[in-house]
Amino acid sequence: MPTSSISPSSVTLMEGSDITLECRTSGTPSPDVNWDLGNLVTSYQQYNLNQHYTTLKMINVSSNDTGKTILCIAENIVGENESSVILVVHFPPKITFLGQAVLDHHWCIPFSARGNPKPKLIWFYEGAVLNETDFIWTSIHIAFDSEHHGCLQLDSPTHLNNGQYTLLAKNEYGTDERTVSAHFMPDPLLGTSSVISNDDDSASPLHHVSNGSNTPSSSEMGSDAVIIGMTKIPVIENPQYFRSTNNMLKSDTFVQHIKRHNIVLKRELGEGAFGKVFLAECYNLCPDQDKILVAVKALKEASENARKDFHREAELLTNLQHEHIVKFYGVCVEGDPLIMVFEYMMHGDLNKFLRAHGPDAVLMADGQNNRLAELTPSQMLHIAQQIAAGMMYLASQHFVHRDLATRNCLVGENLLVKIGDFGMSRDVYSTDYYRVGGHTMLPIRWMPPESIMYRKFTTESDVWSLGVVLWEIFTYGKQPWYQLSNNEVIECITQGRVLQRPRNSPKEVYDLMLGCWQREPHMRLNIKEIHSLLQNLAKASPVYLDILG
Repeated sequence: MPTSSISPSSVTLMEGSDITLECRTSGTPSPDVNWDLGNLVTSYQQYNLNQHYTTLKMINVSSNDTGKTILCIAENIVGENESSVILVVHFPPKITFLGQAVLDHHWCIPFSARGNPKPKLIWFYEGAVLNETDFIWTSIHIAFDSEHHGCLQLDSPTHLNNGQYTLLAKNEYGTDERTVSAHFMPDPLLGTSSVISNDDDSASPLHHVSNGSNTPSSSEMGSDAVIIGMTKIPVIENPQYFRSTNNMLKSDTFVQHIKRHNIVLKRELGEGAFGKVFLAECYNLCPDQDKILVAVKALKEASENARKDFHREAELLTNLQHEHIVKFYGVCVEGDPLIMVFEYMMHGDLNKFLRAHGPDAVLMADGQNNRLAELTPSQMLHIAQQIAAGMMYLASQHFVHRDLATRNCLVGENLLVKIGDFGMSRDVYSTDYYRVGGHTMLPIRWMPPESIMYRKFTTESDVWSLGVVLWEIFTYGKQPWYQLSNNEVIECITQGRVLQRPRNSPKEVYDLMLGCWQREPHMRLNIKEIHSLLQNLAKASPVYLDILG
Protein backbone atom coordinates (compact mmCIF):
# COMPACT_ATOMS: atom_id res chain seq x y z
CA MET A 1 0.00 0.00 0.00
CA PRO A 2 1.23 3.51 -0.70
CA THR A 3 1.75 6.08 2.05
CA SER A 4 1.84 9.87 1.92
CA SER A 5 2.86 12.52 4.42
CA ILE A 6 2.60 16.33 4.14
CA SER A 7 5.11 18.59 5.87
CA PRO A 8 4.47 20.86 7.68
CA SER A 9 1.47 19.04 9.18
CA SER A 10 -0.23 22.30 10.22
CA VAL A 11 -0.10 25.70 8.52
CA THR A 12 -0.81 29.09 10.10
CA LEU A 13 0.44 32.13 8.21
CA MET A 14 -0.32 35.76 7.35
CA GLU A 15 -2.26 36.82 4.28
CA GLY A 16 0.17 37.62 1.47
CA SER A 17 2.83 35.16 2.67
CA ASP A 18 4.38 32.37 0.60
CA ILE A 19 4.64 28.78 1.80
CA THR A 20 6.03 25.52 0.41
CA LEU A 21 4.40 22.20 1.29
CA GLU A 22 6.30 18.94 0.88
CA CYS A 23 4.69 15.56 0.26
CA ARG A 24 6.74 12.37 0.71
CA THR A 25 5.36 9.05 -0.50
CA SER A 26 6.30 5.37 -0.54
CA GLY A 27 4.85 2.18 -1.99
CA THR A 28 5.53 -0.66 -4.40
CA PRO A 29 5.19 -0.04 -7.27
CA SER A 30 6.03 3.66 -6.90
CA PRO A 31 2.71 5.52 -6.52
CA ASP A 32 1.39 8.31 -8.70
CA VAL A 33 1.15 11.51 -6.65
CA ASN A 34 -1.50 14.22 -7.07
CA TRP A 35 -2.38 17.35 -5.10
CA ASP A 36 -6.10 17.97 -4.58
CA LEU A 37 -6.47 21.73 -4.03
CA GLY A 38 -10.26 21.97 -4.22
CA ASN A 39 -11.28 25.53 -5.19
CA LEU A 40 -8.05 27.20 -4.04
CA VAL A 41 -7.89 30.92 -4.89
CA THR A 42 -4.16 31.36 -4.23
CA SER A 43 -1.82 30.79 -7.19
CA TYR A 44 0.68 27.95 -6.84
CA GLN A 45 3.58 26.09 -8.48
CA GLN A 46 4.11 22.32 -8.32
CA TYR A 47 7.47 20.57 -8.55
CA ASN A 48 8.08 16.81 -8.76
CA LEU A 49 11.61 16.35 -7.45
CA ASN A 50 11.65 12.55 -7.70
CA GLN A 51 9.28 9.56 -7.58
CA HIS A 52 8.69 9.91 -3.84
CA TYR A 53 9.05 13.64 -3.21
CA THR A 54 6.93 16.51 -4.55
CA THR A 55 6.48 20.12 -3.42
CA LEU A 56 3.73 22.69 -3.75
CA LYS A 57 4.62 26.37 -3.47
CA MET A 58 1.72 28.74 -2.75
CA ILE A 59 2.39 32.38 -3.58
CA ASN A 60 0.77 35.42 -1.93
CA VAL A 61 -1.71 33.33 0.06
CA SER A 62 -5.25 34.73 -0.04
CA SER A 63 -7.44 35.23 3.03
CA ASN A 64 -10.23 33.59 1.01
CA ASP A 65 -8.38 30.26 1.41
CA THR A 66 -8.46 30.13 5.20
CA GLY A 67 -10.05 26.92 6.44
CA LYS A 68 -9.51 25.08 3.14
CA THR A 69 -8.04 21.57 3.09
CA ILE A 70 -5.16 20.54 0.82
CA LEU A 71 -4.70 16.86 0.05
CA CYS A 72 -1.69 14.89 -1.19
CA ILE A 73 -2.91 11.63 -2.76
CA ALA A 74 -0.66 8.65 -3.48
CA GLU A 75 -2.07 5.83 -5.61
CA ASN A 76 -0.77 2.59 -7.11
CA ILE A 77 -2.34 -0.69 -8.25
CA VAL A 78 -2.59 -1.85 -4.63
CA GLY A 79 -4.62 1.11 -3.37
CA GLU A 80 -4.71 4.76 -2.39
CA ASN A 81 -3.59 6.84 0.58
CA GLU A 82 -3.92 10.52 1.32
CA SER A 83 -2.63 13.06 3.82
CA SER A 84 -4.06 16.51 4.43
CA VAL A 85 -3.32 19.91 5.89
CA ILE A 86 -5.73 22.75 6.72
CA LEU A 87 -4.72 26.31 5.83
CA VAL A 88 -5.20 28.86 8.60
CA VAL A 89 -4.68 32.35 7.17
CA HIS A 90 -4.53 35.32 9.52
CA PHE A 91 -5.56 38.73 8.21
CA PRO A 92 -6.76 42.09 9.56
CA PRO A 93 -10.50 42.81 9.84
CA LYS A 94 -12.54 44.13 6.94
CA ILE A 95 -16.14 45.34 7.30
CA THR A 96 -17.57 44.32 3.93
CA PHE A 97 -21.08 45.67 4.49
CA LEU A 98 -22.90 48.06 6.80
CA GLY A 99 -26.47 48.77 5.75
CA GLN A 100 -29.39 51.05 6.52
CA ALA A 101 -31.60 50.16 9.47
CA VAL A 102 -34.52 47.84 8.58
CA LEU A 103 -37.47 46.60 10.59
CA ASP A 104 -37.62 42.81 11.01
CA HIS A 105 -39.15 41.83 14.41
CA HIS A 106 -36.64 44.28 15.91
CA TRP A 107 -34.90 47.13 14.15
CA CYS A 108 -31.68 45.85 12.62
CA ILE A 109 -28.58 47.62 11.33
CA PRO A 110 -27.13 44.78 9.20
CA PHE A 111 -23.40 44.20 8.80
CA SER A 112 -20.86 41.72 7.46
CA ALA A 113 -17.28 41.51 8.68
CA ARG A 114 -14.25 39.35 7.91
CA GLY A 115 -11.08 38.73 9.88
CA ASN A 116 -8.90 36.01 11.36
CA PRO A 117 -8.55 35.73 14.30
CA LYS A 118 -12.22 36.62 14.76
CA PRO A 119 -12.38 40.39 15.18
CA LYS A 120 -13.85 42.06 18.23
CA LEU A 121 -16.84 44.22 17.25
CA ILE A 122 -17.42 47.55 19.02
CA TRP A 123 -20.28 49.94 18.24
CA PHE A 124 -20.16 53.73 18.61
CA TYR A 125 -23.17 56.04 18.69
CA GLU A 126 -22.48 59.68 17.75
CA GLY A 127 -18.77 59.05 18.41
CA ALA A 128 -19.16 57.54 21.89
CA VAL A 129 -18.89 53.84 22.74
CA LEU A 130 -22.32 52.25 22.69
CA ASN A 131 -23.03 50.18 25.80
CA GLU A 132 -25.06 47.16 24.78
CA THR A 133 -28.17 46.36 26.84
CA ASP A 134 -31.29 44.21 26.63
CA PHE A 135 -32.65 46.85 24.24
CA ILE A 136 -29.56 47.32 21.99
CA TRP A 137 -27.28 44.36 21.30
CA THR A 138 -25.08 42.72 18.64
CA SER A 139 -26.51 39.55 17.14
CA ILE A 140 -24.43 37.26 14.88
CA HIS A 141 -26.92 35.52 12.62
CA ILE A 142 -24.54 33.45 10.49
CA ALA A 143 -20.81 32.73 10.83
CA PHE A 144 -19.04 31.22 7.81
CA ASP A 145 -15.34 30.45 8.35
CA SER A 146 -13.80 33.91 8.85
CA GLU A 147 -16.96 35.77 7.78
CA HIS A 148 -19.64 36.98 10.17
CA HIS A 149 -23.07 38.32 9.20
CA GLY A 150 -25.34 39.90 11.76
CA CYS A 151 -27.19 42.94 13.07
CA LEU A 152 -27.08 45.61 15.69
CA GLN A 153 -30.56 44.89 17.08
CA LEU A 154 -32.61 47.72 18.55
CA ASP A 155 -35.82 46.98 20.45
CA SER A 156 -38.44 49.75 19.95
CA PRO A 157 -36.01 52.65 19.23
CA THR A 158 -37.33 56.24 19.29
CA HIS A 159 -36.16 59.55 17.84
CA LEU A 160 -33.57 59.59 20.62
CA ASN A 161 -31.81 56.72 18.82
CA ASN A 162 -31.57 58.57 15.48
CA GLY A 163 -28.00 59.41 14.47
CA GLN A 164 -24.64 58.07 13.33
CA TYR A 165 -23.69 54.47 14.17
CA THR A 166 -20.08 53.35 13.68
CA LEU A 167 -18.92 49.74 13.71
CA LEU A 168 -15.28 49.14 14.65
CA ALA A 169 -13.76 45.70 14.02
CA LYS A 170 -10.32 44.93 15.43
CA ASN A 171 -7.95 42.03 15.97
CA GLU A 172 -4.21 41.81 16.61
CA TYR A 173 -3.44 42.63 12.96
CA GLY A 174 -5.45 45.81 12.50
CA THR A 175 -8.78 47.61 12.59
CA ASP A 176 -11.53 48.68 10.20
CA GLU A 177 -14.57 50.88 10.71
CA ARG A 178 -17.64 52.05 8.81
CA THR A 179 -20.41 54.49 9.68
CA VAL A 180 -24.08 54.57 8.75
CA SER A 181 -26.84 57.08 9.49
CA ALA A 182 -29.97 55.57 11.11
CA HIS A 183 -33.37 57.27 11.29
CA PHE A 184 -36.05 55.40 13.24
CA MET A 185 -38.75 58.06 13.77
CA PRO A 186 -39.13 61.85 13.58
CA ASP A 187 -38.47 64.10 16.55
CA PRO A 188 -41.95 65.12 17.83
CA LEU A 189 -40.62 68.57 18.79
CA LEU A 190 -39.34 69.24 15.26
CA GLY A 191 -42.27 67.82 13.31
CA THR A 192 -41.87 65.52 10.32
CA SER A 193 -38.27 65.16 9.18
CA SER A 194 -36.57 63.03 6.61
CA VAL A 195 -33.16 61.52 6.12
CA ILE A 196 -30.95 63.84 4.08
CA SER A 197 -28.90 62.09 1.41
CA ASN A 198 -25.30 63.12 0.80
CA ASP A 199 -25.69 62.22 -2.89
CA ASP A 200 -26.57 65.52 -4.55
CA ASP A 201 -26.82 64.61 -8.23
CA SER A 202 -27.45 68.23 -9.19
CA ALA A 203 -23.94 69.14 -8.09
CA SER A 204 -22.21 66.46 -10.11
CA PRO A 205 -21.96 65.42 -13.77
CA LEU A 206 -24.61 63.09 -15.16
CA HIS A 207 -24.18 59.60 -13.67
CA HIS A 208 -23.50 56.57 -15.82
CA VAL A 209 -24.91 53.16 -14.90
CA SER A 210 -22.11 50.70 -14.24
CA ASN A 211 -22.81 47.74 -16.47
CA GLY A 212 -21.10 45.14 -18.59
CA SER A 213 -21.26 47.20 -21.77
CA ASN A 214 -20.16 50.51 -20.20
CA THR A 215 -23.03 52.18 -22.06
CA PRO A 216 -24.88 55.27 -20.82
CA SER A 217 -27.79 55.00 -18.43
CA SER A 218 -31.36 54.93 -19.71
CA SER A 219 -31.86 58.56 -18.70
CA GLU A 220 -29.02 59.56 -21.02
CA MET A 221 -30.17 57.44 -23.92
CA GLY A 222 -33.86 58.36 -23.75
CA SER A 223 -36.69 55.87 -23.78
CA ASP A 224 -35.34 53.79 -26.65
CA ALA A 225 -33.07 51.58 -24.55
CA VAL A 226 -33.16 47.83 -24.16
CA ILE A 227 -32.29 46.44 -20.73
CA ILE A 228 -31.28 42.87 -19.92
CA GLY A 229 -28.71 41.77 -17.39
CA MET A 230 -28.01 45.45 -16.55
CA THR A 231 -26.69 45.98 -20.10
CA LYS A 232 -28.23 48.38 -22.59
CA ILE A 233 -28.01 49.31 -26.26
CA PRO A 234 -29.84 52.23 -27.86
CA VAL A 235 -32.64 51.03 -30.15
CA ILE A 236 -33.08 53.41 -33.05
CA GLU A 237 -35.69 51.85 -35.31
CA ASN A 238 -37.60 49.49 -33.05
CA PRO A 239 -40.23 51.43 -31.03
CA GLN A 240 -42.47 48.32 -31.03
CA TYR A 241 -40.03 46.58 -28.69
CA PHE A 242 -40.38 49.11 -25.92
CA ARG A 243 -44.15 49.31 -26.13
CA SER A 244 -44.22 45.54 -25.75
CA THR A 245 -41.75 45.54 -22.89
CA ASN A 246 -43.62 48.25 -21.00
CA ASN A 247 -46.77 46.16 -21.31
CA MET A 248 -44.94 43.42 -19.41
CA LEU A 249 -44.34 45.73 -16.44
CA LYS A 250 -47.78 45.17 -14.97
CA SER A 251 -48.91 47.52 -12.22
CA ASP A 252 -49.53 44.54 -9.93
CA THR A 253 -46.05 43.05 -10.38
CA PHE A 254 -44.84 41.82 -6.99
CA VAL A 255 -41.06 41.60 -6.67
CA GLN A 256 -40.04 39.36 -3.77
CA HIS A 257 -37.82 41.10 -1.20
CA ILE A 258 -35.22 38.94 0.55
CA LYS A 259 -33.67 39.84 3.91
CA ARG A 260 -29.94 40.45 3.72
CA HIS A 261 -29.21 38.30 6.75
CA ASN A 262 -30.81 35.37 4.88
CA ILE A 263 -28.07 35.59 2.21
CA VAL A 264 -24.69 34.03 3.04
CA LEU A 265 -22.00 34.55 0.40
CA LYS A 266 -19.75 31.55 -0.26
CA ARG A 267 -17.45 32.53 -3.13
CA GLU A 268 -17.15 34.85 -6.11
CA LEU A 269 -18.33 33.46 -9.47
CA GLY A 270 -17.41 36.40 -11.69
CA GLU A 271 -17.11 40.14 -12.06
CA GLY A 272 -18.36 42.70 -14.55
CA ALA A 273 -18.21 46.48 -14.71
CA PHE A 274 -21.67 46.51 -13.06
CA GLY A 275 -20.44 44.62 -9.97
CA LYS A 276 -19.93 41.01 -8.94
CA VAL A 277 -21.77 37.68 -9.01
CA PHE A 278 -21.43 35.36 -6.01
CA LEU A 279 -22.41 31.82 -5.12
CA ALA A 280 -24.47 32.08 -1.95
CA GLU A 281 -26.73 30.17 0.39
CA CYS A 282 -30.20 31.66 0.80
CA TYR A 283 -32.31 30.82 3.83
CA ASN A 284 -36.13 30.88 4.08
CA LEU A 285 -36.56 31.20 0.31
CA CYS A 286 -38.35 27.93 -0.45
CA PRO A 287 -40.96 26.58 1.97
CA ASP A 288 -39.78 22.96 1.58
CA GLN A 289 -36.04 23.70 2.04
CA ASP A 290 -34.17 25.39 4.89
CA LYS A 291 -31.59 26.82 2.47
CA ILE A 292 -30.72 26.62 -1.22
CA LEU A 293 -27.75 27.59 -3.36
CA VAL A 294 -28.31 30.77 -5.38
CA ALA A 295 -26.36 33.13 -7.63
CA VAL A 296 -26.29 36.68 -6.27
CA LYS A 297 -25.70 39.67 -8.54
CA ALA A 298 -24.52 42.76 -6.63
CA LEU A 299 -24.80 46.19 -8.30
CA LYS A 300 -21.65 48.23 -7.80
CA GLU A 301 -23.12 51.69 -8.33
CA ALA A 302 -26.09 53.04 -6.37
CA SER A 303 -26.89 56.31 -8.19
CA GLU A 304 -30.53 57.24 -8.60
CA ASN A 305 -30.50 56.20 -12.26
CA ALA A 306 -28.88 52.86 -11.42
CA ARG A 307 -31.52 52.22 -8.75
CA LYS A 308 -34.35 52.98 -11.18
CA ASP A 309 -32.89 50.60 -13.77
CA PHE A 310 -32.38 47.99 -11.06
CA HIS A 311 -36.02 48.09 -9.93
CA ARG A 312 -37.28 48.15 -13.51
CA GLU A 313 -35.22 45.10 -14.42
CA ALA A 314 -36.42 43.31 -11.29
CA GLU A 315 -40.05 43.88 -12.32
CA LEU A 316 -39.25 42.70 -15.83
CA LEU A 317 -37.51 39.52 -14.64
CA THR A 318 -40.34 38.77 -12.21
CA ASN A 319 -42.68 38.59 -15.19
CA LEU A 320 -40.36 36.25 -17.14
CA GLN A 321 -41.09 32.79 -15.74
CA HIS A 322 -40.27 29.73 -17.88
CA GLU A 323 -38.50 26.40 -17.42
CA HIS A 324 -35.74 27.47 -19.84
CA ILE A 325 -35.24 31.00 -18.49
CA VAL A 326 -32.98 31.30 -15.43
CA LYS A 327 -35.28 31.68 -12.42
CA PHE A 328 -35.29 35.07 -10.73
CA TYR A 329 -36.07 34.83 -6.99
CA GLY A 330 -36.10 38.47 -5.95
CA VAL A 331 -34.07 41.40 -4.65
CA CYS A 332 -32.41 42.63 -1.48
CA VAL A 333 -32.46 46.41 -1.15
CA GLU A 334 -31.43 46.78 2.50
CA GLY A 335 -28.67 49.33 1.98
CA ASP A 336 -25.91 48.91 -0.59
CA PRO A 337 -25.05 47.05 -2.67
CA LEU A 338 -28.40 46.37 -4.31
CA ILE A 339 -28.69 42.62 -4.87
CA MET A 340 -30.57 40.37 -7.30
CA VAL A 341 -30.98 36.67 -6.47
CA PHE A 342 -31.12 34.03 -9.22
CA GLU A 343 -31.09 30.26 -9.25
CA TYR A 344 -27.60 28.72 -9.32
CA MET A 345 -26.70 26.68 -12.42
CA MET A 346 -23.86 24.42 -11.30
CA HIS A 347 -22.03 23.95 -14.64
CA GLY A 348 -21.73 27.64 -15.48
CA ASP A 349 -22.11 29.19 -18.91
CA LEU A 350 -22.78 27.05 -21.98
CA ASN A 351 -19.77 28.27 -23.95
CA LYS A 352 -17.27 27.02 -21.36
CA PHE A 353 -19.33 23.82 -21.00
CA LEU A 354 -19.16 23.14 -24.76
CA ARG A 355 -15.40 23.74 -24.87
CA ALA A 356 -14.85 21.47 -21.87
CA HIS A 357 -16.78 18.69 -23.65
CA GLY A 358 -15.14 19.13 -27.05
CA PRO A 359 -12.09 17.79 -28.89
CA ASP A 360 -9.94 20.74 -27.73
CA ALA A 361 -10.84 20.31 -24.06
CA VAL A 362 -7.25 19.39 -23.17
CA LEU A 363 -6.22 22.93 -24.20
CA MET A 364 -8.74 24.41 -21.76
CA ALA A 365 -8.13 22.08 -18.81
CA ASP A 366 -5.67 24.22 -16.78
CA GLY A 367 -3.25 21.32 -16.52
CA GLN A 368 -5.83 18.87 -15.15
CA ASN A 369 -6.10 15.45 -16.72
CA ASN A 370 -9.75 14.65 -15.92
CA ARG A 371 -10.91 15.01 -19.52
CA LEU A 372 -14.67 14.98 -20.01
CA ALA A 373 -16.54 12.96 -22.62
CA GLU A 374 -17.36 14.73 -25.89
CA LEU A 375 -20.97 15.71 -26.44
CA THR A 376 -22.86 13.62 -28.99
CA PRO A 377 -25.03 15.12 -31.77
CA SER A 378 -28.10 13.95 -29.82
CA GLN A 379 -26.97 15.88 -26.74
CA MET A 380 -26.23 18.95 -28.86
CA LEU A 381 -29.75 18.84 -30.28
CA HIS A 382 -31.14 18.50 -26.76
CA ILE A 383 -29.25 21.67 -25.77
CA ALA A 384 -30.43 23.54 -28.89
CA GLN A 385 -34.05 22.51 -28.38
CA GLN A 386 -34.08 23.91 -24.84
CA ILE A 387 -32.67 27.27 -25.95
CA ALA A 388 -35.25 27.44 -28.76
CA ALA A 389 -38.01 26.73 -26.20
CA GLY A 390 -36.79 29.62 -24.04
CA MET A 391 -36.60 31.96 -27.04
CA MET A 392 -40.10 30.91 -28.16
CA TYR A 393 -41.36 31.96 -24.73
CA LEU A 394 -39.55 35.33 -24.90
CA ALA A 395 -41.04 35.95 -28.35
CA SER A 396 -44.51 35.14 -27.00
CA GLN A 397 -43.93 37.85 -24.38
CA HIS A 398 -42.83 40.31 -27.13
CA PHE A 399 -39.39 40.36 -25.54
CA VAL A 400 -36.29 40.90 -27.69
CA HIS A 401 -33.10 39.52 -26.12
CA ARG A 402 -30.51 41.17 -28.47
CA ASP A 403 -27.56 39.23 -27.07
CA LEU A 404 -28.38 35.55 -27.46
CA ALA A 405 -25.16 33.51 -27.46
CA THR A 406 -23.86 30.42 -25.66
CA ARG A 407 -21.98 32.69 -23.22
CA ASN A 408 -25.39 33.97 -22.06
CA CYS A 409 -26.89 30.51 -21.49
CA LEU A 410 -26.31 28.49 -18.32
CA VAL A 411 -26.06 24.74 -17.71
CA GLY A 412 -27.44 22.88 -14.69
CA GLU A 413 -27.73 19.24 -13.72
CA ASN A 414 -28.70 16.57 -16.27
CA LEU A 415 -27.89 18.83 -19.23
CA LEU A 416 -30.59 21.35 -18.29
CA VAL A 417 -29.98 24.58 -20.22
CA LYS A 418 -31.53 27.98 -19.53
CA ILE A 419 -31.22 31.44 -21.04
CA GLY A 420 -29.80 33.99 -18.64
CA ASP A 421 -27.50 36.98 -18.61
CA PHE A 422 -25.82 38.32 -15.48
CA GLY A 423 -24.22 41.11 -17.48
CA MET A 424 -20.73 39.65 -17.07
CA SER A 425 -20.17 38.51 -20.61
CA ARG A 426 -18.96 41.85 -21.92
CA ASP A 427 -16.02 41.58 -19.51
CA VAL A 428 -15.34 37.84 -19.49
CA TYR A 429 -15.88 37.51 -23.25
CA SER A 430 -14.66 40.96 -24.27
CA THR A 431 -13.34 39.72 -27.65
CA ASP A 432 -16.92 38.77 -28.61
CA TYR A 433 -17.93 42.45 -28.60
CA TYR A 434 -17.14 45.37 -30.87
CA ARG A 435 -16.96 48.84 -29.35
CA VAL A 436 -18.92 51.49 -31.24
CA GLY A 437 -18.53 55.21 -30.60
CA GLY A 438 -16.63 54.76 -27.35
CA HIS A 439 -19.63 53.44 -25.37
CA THR A 440 -21.77 50.78 -26.98
CA MET A 441 -20.48 47.20 -27.16
CA LEU A 442 -22.12 45.18 -29.96
CA PRO A 443 -21.97 41.37 -30.36
CA ILE A 444 -21.57 41.77 -34.14
CA ARG A 445 -20.62 38.11 -34.77
CA TRP A 446 -24.16 37.15 -33.65
CA MET A 447 -25.98 40.05 -35.37
CA PRO A 448 -27.85 40.19 -38.71
CA PRO A 449 -27.16 42.93 -41.30
CA GLU A 450 -30.07 45.17 -40.21
CA SER A 451 -28.88 45.19 -36.59
CA ILE A 452 -25.30 46.03 -37.58
CA MET A 453 -26.24 48.75 -40.06
CA TYR A 454 -29.34 50.27 -38.45
CA ARG A 455 -29.32 49.04 -34.82
CA LYS A 456 -32.67 47.41 -35.50
CA PHE A 457 -33.44 44.63 -32.99
CA THR A 458 -36.52 42.43 -33.42
CA THR A 459 -37.66 38.87 -32.85
CA GLU A 460 -36.27 38.18 -36.35
CA SER A 461 -32.82 39.43 -35.32
CA ASP A 462 -33.00 37.05 -32.32
CA VAL A 463 -33.72 34.22 -34.83
CA TRP A 464 -30.48 35.10 -36.66
CA SER A 465 -28.61 34.93 -33.34
CA LEU A 466 -30.21 31.55 -32.60
CA GLY A 467 -28.76 30.24 -35.86
CA VAL A 468 -25.32 31.38 -34.71
CA VAL A 469 -25.92 29.67 -31.33
CA LEU A 470 -26.61 26.41 -33.23
CA TRP A 471 -23.29 26.90 -35.04
CA GLU A 472 -21.55 27.44 -31.67
CA ILE A 473 -23.09 24.27 -30.24
CA PHE A 474 -22.00 22.07 -33.14
CA THR A 475 -18.45 23.51 -33.12
CA TYR A 476 -18.07 22.87 -29.35
CA GLY A 477 -18.05 26.59 -28.53
CA LYS A 478 -15.81 28.11 -31.20
CA GLN A 479 -16.09 31.84 -31.79
CA PRO A 480 -18.05 32.62 -34.98
CA TRP A 481 -15.75 33.94 -37.74
CA TYR A 482 -12.79 33.25 -35.41
CA GLN A 483 -10.35 33.65 -38.30
CA LEU A 484 -11.53 37.23 -39.09
CA SER A 485 -11.15 40.63 -37.42
CA ASN A 486 -14.24 42.56 -36.30
CA ASN A 487 -14.12 44.85 -39.35
CA GLU A 488 -13.81 41.85 -41.65
CA VAL A 489 -16.80 40.21 -39.92
CA ILE A 490 -18.93 43.32 -40.48
CA GLU A 491 -17.93 43.33 -44.15
CA CYS A 492 -18.74 39.62 -44.55
CA ILE A 493 -22.18 39.81 -42.91
CA THR A 494 -23.30 42.99 -44.67
CA GLN A 495 -22.17 41.52 -48.03
CA GLY A 496 -24.27 38.39 -47.49
CA ARG A 497 -21.70 35.75 -46.50
CA VAL A 498 -22.66 33.14 -43.88
CA LEU A 499 -20.78 30.73 -41.61
CA GLN A 500 -19.72 27.40 -43.09
CA ARG A 501 -21.27 24.10 -41.99
CA PRO A 502 -19.59 22.72 -38.85
CA ARG A 503 -17.95 19.34 -39.37
CA ASN A 504 -20.17 17.77 -36.66
CA SER A 505 -23.43 19.26 -37.88
CA PRO A 506 -26.04 17.07 -39.66
CA LYS A 507 -27.17 18.55 -42.98
CA GLU A 508 -30.68 19.09 -41.56
CA VAL A 509 -29.29 21.23 -38.75
CA TYR A 510 -27.16 23.32 -41.14
CA ASP A 511 -30.22 23.84 -43.35
CA LEU A 512 -31.96 25.14 -40.23
CA MET A 513 -29.05 27.55 -39.60
CA LEU A 514 -29.33 28.82 -43.18
CA GLY A 515 -33.07 29.35 -42.59
CA CYS A 516 -32.12 31.63 -39.66
CA TRP A 517 -29.61 33.57 -41.79
CA GLN A 518 -31.84 34.80 -44.61
CA ARG A 519 -30.90 38.39 -45.41
CA GLU A 520 -34.51 39.63 -45.40
CA PRO A 521 -35.92 39.36 -41.84
CA HIS A 522 -39.39 38.26 -43.02
CA MET A 523 -37.82 35.37 -44.98
CA ARG A 524 -36.24 33.79 -41.87
CA LEU A 525 -37.75 30.78 -40.13
CA ASN A 526 -39.94 31.80 -37.22
CA ILE A 527 -39.08 30.64 -33.73
CA LYS A 528 -41.95 28.13 -33.52
CA GLU A 529 -40.78 26.44 -36.73
CA ILE A 530 -37.23 26.23 -35.40
CA HIS A 531 -38.35 24.71 -32.10
CA SER A 532 -40.56 22.16 -33.90
CA LEU A 533 -37.78 21.15 -36.32
CA LEU A 534 -35.29 20.72 -33.46
CA GLN A 535 -37.82 18.67 -31.49
CA ASN A 536 -38.35 16.32 -34.45
CA LEU A 537 -34.61 15.94 -35.04
CA ALA A 538 -34.02 15.27 -31.33
CA LYS A 539 -36.58 12.46 -31.43
CA ALA A 540 -34.76 10.82 -34.36
CA SER A 541 -32.56 7.79 -33.78
CA PRO A 542 -29.23 8.72 -32.15
CA VAL A 543 -27.52 6.25 -34.48
CA TYR A 544 -29.00 8.06 -37.50
CA LEU A 545 -27.74 11.39 -36.17
CA ASP A 546 -24.26 10.05 -35.45
CA ILE A 547 -24.00 8.78 -39.05
CA LEU A 548 -25.07 12.19 -40.36
CA GLY A 549 -22.53 13.85 -38.13
